[in-house]
Amino acid sequence: MEKKKDRANFSGKIGYILATAGASVGLGNIWRFPYLAAKYGGGIFILVYIILSLTFGYTMIISETAIGRISRRSPAGAFPYFSKSAGSRIGGWLNALVPILVVSYYCVIGGWVLRYFVEYLIGHDVQAAESGNFSAFISTAGKPELYFIIFAAMTTLVVALGVNAGVERISKIMMPLLLLLAVGISCFTISQPGASQGVKYALIPDFSGFSIKTIIAAMEQMFYSLSIAMGILVTFGSYMKKEVDVERSTLQVILVDSGVAILAVLMIIPGIFAFSGESAAETLQAGPSLLFISLPEVFVNMPGGRLVGTLFFLMVLFAALTSAIALMESAVSTIEDELRLSRKKSSMVIAAIILILGSLASLGYNVLAETEVFSMQFLDFFDFLANALLMPIGAFATCLLIDRSVKLSRVTEEITHSSAFRGRKIYEITVRYVAPVFLVVILVCSVLTTLGILHM
Repeated sequence: MEKKKDRANFSGKIGYILATAGASVGLGNIWRFPYLAAKYGGGIFILVYIILSLTFGYTMIISETAIGRISRRSPAGAFPYFSKSAGSRIGGWLNALVPILVVSYYCVIGGWVLRYFVEYLIGHDVQAAESGNFSAFISTAGKPELYFIIFAAMTTLVVALGVNAGVERISKIMMPLLLLLAVGISCFTISQPGASQGVKYALIPDFSGFSIKTIIAAMEQMFYSLSIAMGILVTFGSYMKKEVDVERSTLQVILVDSGVAILAVLMIIPGIFAFSGESAAETLQAGPSLLFISLPEVFVNMPGGRLVGTLFFLMVLFAALTSAIALMESAVSTIEDELRLSRKKSSMVIAAIILILGSLASLGYNVLAETEVFSMQFLDFFDFLANALLMPIGAFATCLLIDRSVKLSRVTEEITHSSAFRGRKIYEITVRYVAPVFLVVILVCSVLTTLGILHM
């Protein structure tokens, strides 16, 4: 084993915010958020999401960032830093395992995005919109595996370069471009004839559509959007310099995350109202197929649709890459810390795991289609394991660690070192009482939904 080097740092506030925002702004914002907003009432879902982000999400980001910055370790080492109990060690490893598992199948979906970007780039937009195109693509073994490997290789290359030369530098390039594309496409979409009805649906809350399911769906979405319990925030917190304002940076990350999610809604929902005609309501309920099936059909009917589609999938590709890079960075950091390996060797270890697990997820729709785990294909099973089980339990372990071992006073001391900590009261109430209850609800609902007992 090699001697452990001094821990890397982000160059400053901008580097941290863009890297963390890049981690948060991913497929969860551009793919998952719009179809959940469409399903759960548009404006009312967005309102609930924002409220929860500023309370529950704010609390979890502050907690994980503080744990990382105090300990200067990735999750597997950060939890035992504060407590040597078996529960703390388990909690740390739960937070460390999530990014390793998620990045594996995330790269598969990232490969799908890459394929669609290439198709639009070479002028195959009409073919991409044909019925059965997406199903035919993932049902064959060759191309999905190739695009998965290319996407995973791109991610590995950036992470292997290091925190400053790789993760921070690519975030500083991709995030501004992503935001620029999001604003541009949104402005184009909402300016189209017939789009105003979609804008109204997306932004004006209809309280008649509010239910407990809206709250649960919004809470679950926060895990995807804000990178909660994925090990990323602890890892990035360990790279944060002491002079960076934690509270302000947290609020800025939430602002960017929510802003891109709302822009994604404005890119998609008004476009569907404008170009899907009488089938708009049906298209809105397309769920996960919205990105790869429904939107290409919208683009093909849109003036300048090939250009808009190309820019759209380029933006989604940027979002997928920044999130995949953050996930892999957290996983690599764990290997560096726990096995004392170099950055490049740690990157190769995680790349090998991604290749194995990602190939199972990719081949699960073709060569291994008949092989299921608990009646789920590999990608769905990995997603269930990470999002329905490990993430809520890992976040619950974080709350317990803060309350029992780190102590609220120590978190306050860490935050006030560089921040006014104006949300201290909200933070203390949420981390001690509200968040644990929410997390138990999320865990139970996720499991019951997956088992088909609860229908969301």
